Amino acid sequence: TTFAVLLAIWTLVTVSGLVPPIFLPSPGAVLTALGEQLQNGELAADAAASVYRITVGFLAATVMAVPLGILMATFNRVEAAVEPFADFVRYMPVVAFVPMTILWVGIGDLQKFVIIWLGTFFQQLLMVTADVGRVPRSLIDLGETLGMSNAKILRRIVLPAAAPRIWDTLRITLGWAWTWLVVAELVAATSGLGYRITLAQRFLATDIIIGYVLVLGVLGLVTDQLMRWAGRRAFAYEQVKR
Repeated sequence: TTFAVLLAIWTLVTVSGLVPPIFLPSPGAVLTALGEQLQNGELAADAAASVYRITVGFLAATVMAVPLGILMATFNRVEAAVEPFADFVRYMPVVAFVPMTILWVGIGDLQKFVIIWLGTFFQQLLMVTADVGRVPRSLIDLGETLGMSNAKILRRIVLPAAAPRIWDTLRITLGWAWTWLVVAELVAATSGLGYRITLAQRFLATDIIIGYVLVLGVLGLVTDQLMRWAGRRAFAYEQVKR
């Protein structure tokens, strides 16, 4: 319903001539532009490049942040050693690192991976630590009462209890990763959705700009819904508990 209302308002504003097409093209003009981009293969190529970069960069951050976050929540010494640095870095604007990463690794895919990693890893790390730390102490006490070892308590009690929250953290940070990917592609790229938006800006092709922004929104929404669906399937026990 919300999308239909927004589309109706957009159509009404453009048809009435309240806003010149160069500033806000009509939905039909945007669809036509996207159709042309799809026909000439540029849309598919740009989307594939961006999806590849987001997949690699996000997975690189995740496979590092989740285990380290679990260790931080489990061992006070690890938390004391890592958390101050993570807190320090996460407040640094990732955009400021874009010029430096270009100097370090160039403008290829590796630079995009680094930007996504910088914008995602430290946030994930602290959020995963908090997710594991919110496991009720009563569950851990129950495991100790049953004579379970610390490793078994972690494996059989703590991780299953924290896993749904960790998955939600990954779903949320994936949205942030899309933002950082587009930032990197807007500044330094020769392909990708962000690159095409920058190229269209030079020629005042607002229909392509808006069309690609909508494509980014659709891709983000699809990945979010896929992760929601996978979470419901993987953590059905959490749904039953609720």
